[in-house]
Amino acid sequence: MPKTSINGIKLNYEVHGEGYPVVFLHGFVGTVNMWRPQVPAISGEYKFVIYDARGHGESESPASVDTYSADIVVEDLYQLLDTLGVEKAVVGGLSMGGYESLRFYLTHPEKVAALILMDTGPGYRNPVRRDEWNKQQEERAALLMSQGIEAFAAGAPSYTPREHILKLDPVGLANMARKVVAQFDSWVIDNLDKVKVPTLVLVGEKDTPFLAAGEYMAKAIPNARHVVVPDAGHAANLDNVEVFNEAVLDFLRGLDLPGS
Repeated sequence: MPKTSINGIKLNYEVHGEGYPVVFLHGFVGTVNMWRPQVPAISGEYKFVIYDARGHGESESPASVDTYSADIVVEDLYQLLDTLGVEKAVVGGLSMGGYESLRFYLTHPEKVAALILMDTGPGYRNPVRRDEWNKQQEERAALLMSQGIEAFAAGAPSYTPREHILKLDPVGLANMARKVVAQFDSWVIDNLDKVKVPTLVLVGEKDTPFLAAGEYMAKAIPNARHVVVPDAGHAANLDNVEVFNEAVLDFLRGLDLPGS
């Protein structure tokens, strides 16, 4: 798998297929491997770009917490697209990746043709809820730093197999939890009505923590399409591959994308 030097780190990425670019961002503790069930379907009609976020997978995991933030992760994607010669793309992400996709659009709207938001939320406007969320992320980070990756793996997200989690850098994950998964402002949720590109909101019907968030985003983002994937939890793309892929391809085919 190729790596490229961007924004101060080595970033691991993959490009599959040809056509209009579609870029997917994985969730916390995920890697490019979580998109394996989507690669054949999407790359058959589009250029499908996937990559490991900093602190994850085969990408570099800097030790300094100062090299992590939601905006640094946004810049990683911007520079990756520039490196690949991609002027504009459909951008999508799951969980952490979905939030970063929204933040990327609000920062660089000229780079985004459409959004696909999967099992994710727009952050918190209520500072009390934000503090509760951030306390959870600090507990994750503290576990990683004090007891290591094996202890963390016991309660990690199900979309990454245990054997893959054990290969991840606990310091990188702790830094991501503290500075990227944690929330420090309400900018994204306050600006959902500013999203002016076609948007697909996907959520698994069993993903209880994110059902309300999906419904909220679908109402707040103008003309967003809302799809609840049956028999699926937080990793809807893995839990019900056929329905998920069909929903994504139906959305993509309905867009007026150059060359598609």
